[in-house]
Amino acid sequence: MTRVPADQSNPRNLLTSLLLVFPLFVVYQVGVLFTLPMLNGVDFITGLLRDTLGLKGWSYLVFLTCVVVAFGLTVALLGRKQKFNGSVFLPVLLESTIYALTMGSLIVLVMQKVLGIEPRLAAALAERGLVTRLVMSLGAGVYEETVFRLGLLSGAIALLDRVLGMSRWAAVVVAFLVSSVAFSLVHYLPGSGESFALGSFTFRLLAGIVFGALYKLRGFAVAVYTHAFYDIFVLVVR
Repeated sequence: MTRVPADQSNPRNLLTSLLLVFPLFVVYQVGVLFTLPMLNGVDFITGLLRDTLGLKGWSYLVFLTCVVVAFGLTVALLGRKQKFNGSVFLPVLLESTIYALTMGSLIVLVMQKVLGIEPRLAAALAERGLVTRLVMSLGAGVYEETVFRLGLLSGAIALLDRVLGMSRWAAVVVAFLVSSVAFSLVHYLPGSGESFALGSFTFRLLAGIVFGALYKLRGFAVAVYTHAFYDIFVLVVR
């Protein structure tokens, strides 16, 4: 039996992360056909396809099929240098579930006992149907982690460290703060149905820091599934 190198078989491996996360992306992109015009706040792709390119119904599904094919080709190319070990899938789900079930209580504890701030979280989707809440939870995991952790957090660290010459630790701290503040603020964009409040802003800022830590320490897939499972727990189960 060929042994898969340790650095190629864990969820921090790019190929592994993409393959683990892609099913959530597909389910969300199909699911939004039943939730339109509601989209995840940072889902610019679906809005572009619908409003700019006019893709709706079957034409949208055809485009999504092309995306799946393109993803398959990308995986084939990555597979030349990296290895995928499907045995990490269930551990990732279990690990993410544990984080999702505990992070909310931990953040509330820090806010109340350390910061002296009451969360008072708004439930903007509370009146929406079950399918809408489930689809939006999946979209939050995929899109928000892609934009704020894979994109903004990683990009800010690279910019501050490699381009601007900031020390590594300072770059990481600043990048975590910037990406987490941006992550929290995006929930108050016009059309979100939610007004700014210190409690909800602080909770999401701390949640952004937690997701960022999971992304850096445990990989993109763990961050995505933790985010999606947490939202499902809050919006669907509870």
